[in-house]
Amino acid sequence: MLSCPQNTLENIPYLDIADPAFSMRSPEVLAAREESWCARTPYGIAVLRYDEVNHLLRDQRLRQGSYAWPAHNKATGSFSDWWMRMLLSREGADHSRLRRLANPAFAPKLVKKLTPVFQEIANALIDEFIDQGQCDFVTQFAEPYATQVICTLLGLPRSEWKALATLASDMGLALGVTFKQDEAVINAATDKLFQYAEQAVVNLKQQGLGDDFLSNLIRANQEDQEALSNTELYDMIVLAIFGGIDTTRNQLSLAMDMFIQHPSQWALLGEQPELARAAVEEVMRVRPTVTWVTREALEDFTFQGLDIKKGTTVHLFSQSAGTDPRAMSNPEFDITAKRCPHFGFGAGAHHCIGHFIARGDMTEALALLAQRLHNPHYNGEATWLPDSGNTGAISMPIAFTPVVPA
Repeated sequence: MLSCPQNTLENIPYLDIADPAFSMRSPEVLAAREESWCARTPYGIAVLRYDEVNHLLRDQRLRQGSYAWPAHNKATGSFSDWWMRMLLSREGADHSRLRRLANPAFAPKLVKKLTPVFQEIANALIDEFIDQGQCDFVTQFAEPYATQVICTLLGLPRSEWKALATLASDMGLALGVTFKQDEAVINAATDKLFQYAEQAVVNLKQQGLGDDFLSNLIRANQEDQEALSNTELYDMIVLAIFGGIDTTRNQLSLAMDMFIQHPSQWALLGEQPELARAAVEEVMRVRPTVTWVTREALEDFTFQGLDIKKGTTVHLFSQSAGTDPRAMSNPEFDITAKRCPHFGFGAGAHHCIGHFIARGDMTEALALLAQRLHNPHYNGEATWLPDSGNTGAISMPIAFTPVVPA
């Protein structure tokens, strides 16, 4: 097998990730991974194998790369301003400061406290469609579930979920190739989400702070506004709304697709719901909603014989790395297998700050779904976002056998 030759990209595979039809699960990606640890793309270098992705996610010669996305699109307005200010686009001491202040709001103890709430939301949604033996899994479960969890974190009425979901989807247009074309819609949604954030803070201050997600953020702001300014507080809340809705909705739809393809695994989960946490990890290894993360070289350096110039964009393919047979003795989908850590939440300094919440709410959802919906299968054609970047189902009609309580 070849590795990237010294000082040249000429002899390594090329992947056209700019093609709207490009798929992270395509034979072309698998063939490129067998040939080389890296590939050329229209936007820089793609890293395809587990060990190399694992190393470069933690390499301090690279910074988070998607900060420049609005500038690439010549975008202006509230979304672009927020994107450049928020936690994901910060580096060094500034990034560490914001993570340190936000960490209490995302702590594991919060997830444990919210577990009954996650179960209540999931059961209530399932109750609405279970007697029909069918549903659109995205619109009737994944999206309202993800959004109602966010409403709970912010102390907003769950009845607001549809409005929040719509705004998150509109704001999410910024991550697509039509960013500039959709700029007015994106900025309007961003402005509205900031209004939600500000109102949530006002409401909670009037009620009195507790030991919850939003109270912990507000408390950090009140104790030292120089450490966490009002703007940074609202930026963090908007990030929680935007990131929490999109990623959880998409990841749950990808989980259901994987289990429909592997019915024995779904049956096993229904019999042993304690495997739900492992099921979340296995789904995110094989079908992560975030199929790659982007970094940018801060200096010239050489890695694995490849000269990487300052400013080079480096795409770390978490999807490809997660199924790399060099790191997984048996990469087939198996919720009982012991695995190396996946990259669905990133790694290193930019490891997803909300991962405890995401793991917790998806664990409870999958455990209950597997117990109450037997033999899920497609009941029509699902529609999908492109199979690269951030992916997931737009609609997913399924049928199932409802479980009759004993």
